[in-house]
Amino acid sequence: MKVLVLGAGAGGGFPQWNSNAAACNRARAGDAAAPPRTQASLAVSADGQHWFLFNASPDLRQQIEATPELRPRGGLRSTPIAGVVLTGGDVDAIAGLLTLRERQALSVYATAKVQAILKANPIFEVLAHDVVARRTLPLDRPSELALADGSASGLTVELFAVPGKVPLYLEEREGTPPIVLGEDTVGVAISDARSRLFYVPGCAAMIEAVSSRLLGAELVLFDGTLWRDDEMIRLGLSNKSGRRMGHMSLTGPEGTMAAFAGLKVKRKILVHINNSNPVLLADTSERAELEAAGWEVAHDGMRLSL
Repeated sequence: MKVLVLGAGAGGGFPQWNSNAAACNRARAGDAAAPPRTQASLAVSADGQHWFLFNASPDLRQQIEATPELRPRGGLRSTPIAGVVLTGGDVDAIAGLLTLRERQALSVYATAKVQAILKANPIFEVLAHDVVARRTLPLDRPSELALADGSASGLTVELFAVPGKVPLYLEEREGTPPIVLGEDTVGVAISDARSRLFYVPGCAAMIEAVSSRLLGAELVLFDGTLWRDDEMIRLGLSNKSGRRMGHMSLTGPEGTMAAFAGLKVKRKILVHINNSNPVLLADTSERAELEAAGWEVAHDGMRLSL
């Protein structure tokens, strides 16, 4: 199985378009210790020829052009992208679907809840139903991904619920949205005949149902949004904590590093990293602490093979 990290950043990417923070300015200046990241997405293939995207970020067109494996190969119009698997309905995960609107045969896989979000928003009707198939995936049951002609891709996915919240644009105007466990936010186990990896770009808390799945895993790409839960508040960027945004922090007794300490995961890689998180910078003490705990920080263009 071949895996391409198309984007490793959280919403807004790195540098964020309206951020004048020092880290973002280092990225703009071409600092080697602060490489830019587009918004989080993976591409996975069992054969190196046919690819499935895991989330369609707002940066998808840029990501495709930056990735030779995803460019057209034959005829006037073609693509090696066979489908998109969505892990939620946030703008970060679905906006890139609009990039795929030029009547190209592919499939969009998601839970019933996320498919309903797409159906309720008429802008997504630009993905013509006679060309782009909507395929609903159940939780906790392996499902084979198919190529555009219906043949087997060699990949199987299993979606599983992780703690999260409704997308920001669906929140009620008053009150704090609850952290829920269901079809709103999912992780995904991706398998071929020989190997399996887990992709969890958003998770508000580690629970036993999730940790038991990840125990002893070969590879996990996991939510790395914030270094500390009150990071955005301390920096004056927001009045929301990480948990309020639906994301675990890396540090603290309930943080990601503590949660993974006993899981014996062979390779742990952070994705969906916010531009405020100091681990994006290769020369920070936080990055050194993270790496000492056995973690890697994903970067755009990262290639993995299982």
